[in-house]
Amino acid sequence: MAAHDKVLIEEDEYEYGLHGRIYEGLPPNFSLAANMVAGAFAGIAEHSVMYPIDLLKTRMQVMNPTPAAIYTGIGNAISTISRAEGYMSLWRGLSSVVVGAGPAHAIYFATYEAVKQQMGGNAAGHHPLAAATSGAAATIASDAFMNPFDVIKQRMQVHGSVYTSVSQCARAVFRNEGLRAFYISYPTTLAMTVPFTALQFTAYESLNKVIQRRPGYDPLTHCTAGGLAGGIAAAATTPLDVIKTLLQTRGTSTDPEIRNARGLLNAAQIIARRDGAKGFFRGMKARVVTAAPSTAICWSAYEVAKAYFIKAEEER
Repeated sequence: MAAHDKVLIEEDEYEYGLHGRIYEGLPPNFSLAANMVAGAFAGIAEHSVMYPIDLLKTRMQVMNPTPAAIYTGIGNAISTISRAEGYMSLWRGLSSVVVGAGPAHAIYFATYEAVKQQMGGNAAGHHPLAAATSGAAATIASDAFMNPFDVIKQRMQVHGSVYTSVSQCARAVFRNEGLRAFYISYPTTLAMTVPFTALQFTAYESLNKVIQRRPGYDPLTHCTAGGLAGGIAAAATTPLDVIKTLLQTRGTSTDPEIRNARGLLNAAQIIARRDGAKGFFRGMKARVVTAAPSTAICWSAYEVAKAYFIKAEEER
């Protein structure tokens, strides 16, 4: 084979890799900033759109709620909160998510792409281990940043919350409970989000392979695969999410045992003793209803940003 022909074939293979597999990863020479911007865009879009359902999930998971915060379902919760507290109360705490989600998702996707590239996950073929490992590494890094913002968010979401801003809530939690309150749920968060993310990323990559209709950027495929992956992972990890909510909202409880919950195992014992097995699945429907479209939005937004950067790179 002539050297010139070999060069042309290699160029064609690179072009197919760029156009045919852009959903799998940005080109290896792409900057960290490109990954981070795409991730931040995806994170803010994901959390903002589905925030009211996330608020309902938190309220349904809180133990010993006040009578006014007991709901029979998602529809009843929306109508009750809107009528009693005003429609905009469904968005209380959103600012904490917006402030934290952008940087956290930037870290998340930058880590994901870097680890996946190092493990060969962007090569042709199916690489579930690379996807799972990349997802786990991404969530460990991003949750370290996001955990305090998540605590603030849930403190602002509970019924009867008196906090009107992120800074006010942060100061009050720090003053009353110390720095530990922002990270007491971090081990539980990791115990939930590492398998959640590993399962989600593996399912997303696998579903993409199965349902992709054509090579390259395919919005319907990314949206469908993201939604299914998010719903599956959310249902499987609901028990740990219930434990996390108890730990993150314990400072708002008037129940001494809940208020003094010491960690994952202690919180799990409280839930099991009081509510049995069903207690670990409180808010599961709301969690799945939140996670499926949220993940679809997140992956779709991320792929749009990636497609934009790839197109810009080609035109240079």
